[in-house]
Parts: sequence; C-alpha cells; structure tokens
Amino acid sequence: MFNRTRCLQITAALASISLLAGCGLLSDDGGDDKKRIVVGTMSQPSTLDPAAAWDGSWELYRNIYQTLLAFPTGSTKPQPDAAQACEFTDSRNESYRCTLKKGLKFSNGEPLDSKAVKHSLDRIRTINSQVGPKDLFGSLDKIETPDAATVVFHLNTPDATFPYVLGSPAASLVPPKEYPADKVREEGKTIGSGPYVLDSYTEGSEAVLSRNASYTGFANRRNDAVTIRYFADSKKMVAALKSKEIDATYRGLSAAEVKDLQTPASHEAGIQVVENVGAEIRYLVFNPKDPQVAKLPVRQAIAQVIDRGALVAKVYQGTAEPLYSMVPKGTVAHRTPFYDLYGHSDVEKAKKILREAGITQKVELTFWYTTDRYGPSTAEEFTEIKRQLEESDLFKINLRGQPWKAFQAGYKKGDYPVFGRGWFPDFPDPDNFIAPFVGKQNAVGTPYEPAPILNELLPKSRRESDRAAGVKEFEEAQQIFAQDVRLLPLWQGKLYVGAREDIAGAERALDPQTAMQMWELYRKTSW
Repeated sequence: MFNRTRCLQITAALASISLLAGCGLLSDDGGDDKKRIVVGTMSQPSTLDPAAAWDGSWELYRNIYQTLLAFPTGSTKPQPDAAQACEFTDSRNESYRCTLKKGLKFSNGEPLDSKAVKHSLDRIRTINSQVGPKDLFGSLDKIETPDAATVVFHLNTPDATFPYVLGSPAASLVPPKEYPADKVREEGKTIGSGPYVLDSYTEGSEAVLSRNASYTGFANRRNDAVTIRYFADSKKMVAALKSKEIDATYRGLSAAEVKDLQTPASHEAGIQVVENVGAEIRYLVFNPKDPQVAKLPVRQAIAQVIDRGALVAKVYQGTAEPLYSMVPKGTVAHRTPFYDLYGHSDVEKAKKILREAGITQKVELTFWYTTDRYGPSTAEEFTEIKRQLEESDLFKINLRGQPWKAFQAGYKKGDYPVFGRGWFPDFPDPDNFIAPFVGKQNAVGTPYEPAPILNELLPKSRRESDRAAGVKEFEEAQQIFAQDVRLLPLWQGKLYVGAREDIAGAERALDPQTAMQMWELYRKTSW
C-alpha cells in the first residue's frame, strides 16, 4: 500500500457507535440510512488505472474494482470475492488455481471470465509502470486459462504470499475491451465489477459513486451511494465536517486537528472520534547514489542521533508511537532491532561513529518530503528532524518539499539522497514490510540487494503456508535492515476515525490495507 501514500498520515475515517445514542436508532434499511454519504479525504488518486498505481489510489480502487480474493472485515487471510474458490495445487506452492463464480459481469456488461483476469494481470507487467504494482507480481511466471471459469497461475518460485497479493487492489480486475493491454487508460473514467460504479470523477475535487447493480461479490452494501471529496487543506476539511458539508473525514488530519475533534465541544457539536491500532508506518530512505549517504557510518550516525520519542511528542502529540523496525507493532514477527542496536538518541556515540570513519567535518545532506500526500504535519516533522540533526553539530540539513506526483517521479529516478515515505500494508503479513523494499527494483526506487534476505530468508519464508512458521526468517531480515540502515523507521501511526454522530459502520470499514470499505457505512435513522 503502496505501494501501498499525512505526516501524520493518520487514517481519518468515519466514526461509528454500536449502541443506541440519544434518540438515534441503528437501522439496516429504509429511510435516512440510504441517503448519499459524503466522505472527505486529502488522499486523492494519482491515476484511475490500477496498472499504474501502488499508492493511496487503492482507497478508491477497493470500492470500484473487484479482485479474485479479498479481505472481509476482521479477516487476516484472503477470502473468495470474484473467485468461487482458489487453492494451491502442488505441495511447493508454485501452482495456484482459481475457479470464478458463474455469471460475473463488469458494469458495462462485458463478461468477467478467465481471459479478463489474465488480461488484467498481464497488462500490469506489460505496461511496467515505474510507479505501478508490478513488483508485487515478481513470483508470477505465466497465467493459463484452460476454460472460461478457470485461471491457473504458474509461479517461478514457491510463494505462499501470492494469494495475499491477489486479494489486494494491485490485482484489480478490468474489462479487456476498455483497458488496453499495453498502455494506461487516461481519460478519467473507470469500468469495474466492484461494489460501486464511478459515476463521475473530477481530479482534485470529488469522486461520485453509486451502487453497482451487477455486483455479486462479498460486500454487504449498507448504503446506495457515496461521494468522496478531495481536500488540499485539512483545515477546510475539518471545517466542512463541523458545518455538516461532509459526513466524515478520511485521511489527512494533523495531530492538533485530531485533538480538537476529541474535545467536549466537538462532541457536543455532534462529532465522534474513535482510535484504533494501525499498521501505517513512516520512515526515511537513504539513496547510496549520493556519495555521503553511501557511507554506512553516516547512516548509522543519523540513526544514532534521531530521537523518535521527541519527534512523536512534539509533532504528533500522542497520535503516533516510536517505531524501531520496518515491521510494525501488532504484526507477526515484530521486533525492535533499531532500538537494540542504537538505543536512545546519543550524540556522543554518533560523533564517535563518524570520527572512527575519518569523517571530521559536518555532513551536509538534503532531505526531501512530499508536501501534499501525508497531511499538514509533514513539513513540521522534517523541520524537527533537521533540528535534531543540526543540534548535534554533526550535520547540515537542507529541506526540500515537492507535490506528490513530482516527488514520486523524483525518488523513482533516484534523484533524492534522503527522503521520507509512508507505508500502508498491501496485505497483513510481515513479508509485506520486508520484500517491497529489497531487490534491484523495489517500492522506493533505490536498489537494495541484501543477499541473505533475497536468496535465503524470503524464499524460505514463502515456502511456508503457515505464515507464523516464518517468524525466524523475518526476525533475521529485520536485523539486517538495522545493520545496513538503508531504511530508518521513525514512527507507527494510530488510526483515527471521525464523523458526524448519525454515521455508523466505521468500526467495520477499514480493511487490512487500511483502505475504506465505503459499503460498511450507513446513516442511522431517528425515532
């Protein structure tokens, strides 16, 4: 998630309560709960074509496109969606067969058959978008379609995580007649088979969704229509929530705005906030193309200086927590190798690391961040990182910000020596916090090829259908990350849900990719 993209990129979604409140009554059908629900967010799609996005665009895709498998609320393993059933047909996890449900159609009437599935996934690899999800399909060799209802995926290596990839928006299904096999569709329209149809889309403004009459997947839709409004300013988004222009906010609130929505005054004004544990992480990426960053002692010294506790306290005011591994707390195999190696912030230790490497002058570096993807706290976060590093008297830090599309293009080309990224899980497995960041081509655009991880640890873990059996391999991978310091985890965000008091269902609305399942939301009726 993403390729999985608010510093704090807090997931500000919809709040819900499961008990009667005031004179409101929860209802499944009829009356006010069927009215259009309006959701505000600062995370707009970078493209509408799933072949060219590994980022927050998935939040929209989850609602308009279908996948063979999916993650219903509360599930940690993929379950059938467009597929009737899927299974590995060999003991090595190298051949995976899916049988489609009967009578599936896209919203334009085109049949969703095995050829459509093959077309959807083949075009991702053919188009080979630099910012697309192709790297998630690295284990896929070829696809066969023995009949209209059967799809067989042949893998080039054992990969027990492949079903998880098929359950992510990376594997969104599209009709062959409407989506070219060799280029991205760019006219601003979509056709899918998901819970909703995209009636209209205005870039930077809104996406208007209505119920897809031909949908036959797992989602139990609690509403008929949703409008997603895109904001460039979180203050305006909060103001729209307070003035009842929108029913809820989703992604992009600053820590101060979360705190404001939690006050008694906001509660009295009819706004609710729910806090949940999240798997969103924020981290720095070091690009060894830069001669200074290429020096391991420089990266180690930065890891030794940065005070995560101070960063979280000052910028995020308790809405996040320090993170000492790329695998977040709450995920199987989570450990704290960066704390084990570097402990608390210690300038003298950092100075010793540099001096022993013969580095006696201040190290000057430029840190880059996106100005419009992760929310209004991003600049404040990088200002605090700059302050910490420069107060050590070991570094001179320049800060540069770019809008998301330009920022994404820049880091993919290797233009930035150090830059900040966010990560939302593509699927709920520790593999997804290790594998996307390694290899010649990876999610952050900076080749990183640690042989033990690529040649031993990941292949061994992917042979295990019981995902908990690979804990040892993931522990070793985390340790290698901490030793190499090519990535520096900073913090793990909590999920905050805020909405008008008449909106229910948000406790069920976030899937494992933290994408909003809009169909879970509904409006409560009154006495």
